[in-house]
Amino acid sequence: MSVSPSASATPAAHYDVVVVGAGFSGMYMLHRLRGLGFTARVYEQGSGVGGTWYWNRYPGARCDVESMQYSYSFSEELQQEWDWSERYAPQPEILRYANHVADRFDLRSDIQFDTRVDAAVFDETKKLWSVTTADGKTVTAKFVVLATGCLSNARKPDIKGLDRFKGQVYHTGHWPHEQVDFTGLRVGVIGTGSSGIQSIPVIAEQASHLTVFQRTANFSIPARNARLLDEERAWFRANYPEIRRVEREVARNGIYTDLPDRGALDDGDNERRAKYEARWQRGGLTFMSAYNNLALDQVANDTAANFVREKIAEIVKDPETAKLLQPNSHPIGSKRICVDTDYFATFNRPNVTLVDIKSSPIEEITESAVRTTACEYELDALVLATGFDAMTGSVAKIDIRGRDGLTLNRKWAEGPRTYLGLMSAGFPNLFIITGPGSPSVLSNMIVSIEQHVDWISDCVDYMRERELDTMEATREAEDKWVTHVNEVAYTTLYPQANSWYMGANIPGKPRIFMPYIGGVGPYRQICNEVAAKGYNGFAMTGAARQQRAAAF
Repeated sequence: MSVSPSASATPAAHYDVVVVGAGFSGMYMLHRLRGLGFTARVYEQGSGVGGTWYWNRYPGARCDVESMQYSYSFSEELQQEWDWSERYAPQPEILRYANHVADRFDLRSDIQFDTRVDAAVFDETKKLWSVTTADGKTVTAKFVVLATGCLSNARKPDIKGLDRFKGQVYHTGHWPHEQVDFTGLRVGVIGTGSSGIQSIPVIAEQASHLTVFQRTANFSIPARNARLLDEERAWFRANYPEIRRVEREVARNGIYTDLPDRGALDDGDNERRAKYEARWQRGGLTFMSAYNNLALDQVANDTAANFVREKIAEIVKDPETAKLLQPNSHPIGSKRICVDTDYFATFNRPNVTLVDIKSSPIEEITESAVRTTACEYELDALVLATGFDAMTGSVAKIDIRGRDGLTLNRKWAEGPRTYLGLMSAGFPNLFIITGPGSPSVLSNMIVSIEQHVDWISDCVDYMRERELDTMEATREAEDKWVTHVNEVAYTTLYPQANSWYMGANIPGKPRIFMPYIGGVGPYRQICNEVAAKGYNGFAMTGAARQQRAAAF
């Protein structure tokens, strides 16, 4: 008599690759893997594709990279067919683009939505990863790719009494999918980073009164957003080959623009001011490309920072408010510079109040108010524009265990350690897209995403052709890379800022400069050379052979 095996004895489904996240990196990763004939499964916590653009639906949400550049380049047909409507696409349009890509390349059939990955454990005997989702189901895979995003783990501030507030509470990084109407309400916004700077002007138009709680003033450049003309789209499409080449190989931040040939102090005062004025009138992130030493030389940086401070003083009518809005705690550009639409002018509205919580910190939140050491502000709704646990936060939410049961969280307890931002020693066959130690958030993200996905795709194909079982970063190569990342960072002004680049917005998080500041082009060249030399700095093993490449 035969006995049917129990359900628990049913073998787990197996894939060549499990991808965590269906944002722009996860979608392109799936597309490349399919093209190479690998079986892949993507797990996505949200109900749809788009990653950060799925979650971030707050009023005024836009990309700070121009639409025609913040787009995939892997498909010439896709580049030519999609019509961006504005210079800086709003969130709903970027999300429509992500859905168009998912449909055009039939990606959804291999994506499992509404599924959170809780754990990934490496089996050293089988040389496989066991990936467990929140519903308790487990699959196995030879490779795991973390496409979890750099800005997708919303940070809820630890403020006394927050859970007691009776009004509506919203977080910019986890906004409702239905329309939020602030008409007639007294609204408080805590935080003046990018999401606060984008949302505050829109909320101010609806609210009966808006109170902005600012701890640190931020530099922001006007977007000068506008409808894209047909001739502008046509120019980009005709010139995409050269634009993409410059993004990948020449521009340090992966953004195509006129590149400077001199430092700020090489011009006289009048000529320098004219250049800043031209960049200010054009708008956008390329303000920082006016000169080639603004991130390197404090005196040069001061000329740009003072120009922006003067602009704030010109725009904001009340001198005390203007002074509070003028950043003085960090060099311009050492935090990701913001791009806005009428942000500073919003503080001229009679229904907007700016509260400096550096001099008068928030003590607690009551059932109906935010109480600082100086005053109590009655509110009907509260918006938390408090940012993200950037770069590592989404990875940290997964229980990832590599060799000898080592958890990635334990290994990264004193700060993230990777080789090239792609792998971490002790975690074989685990790849990270735009991880710490790569240009990532210092760049046009899609340029960096495509570079990482292509490198990982070529790598797993290389391993398949040579019948290799495992690949991992060597500790020697990792140590050298971490040292290099920090050495390069400290030749610049970036570490002077208490920014989320340093993890400074998360209490207790180690202060380590996480992205690679050496530039998109030099970083790409390093990655290409590593691959061309048989993956220098990575140890590879196979069933019948073992290969250990020289350290970086």
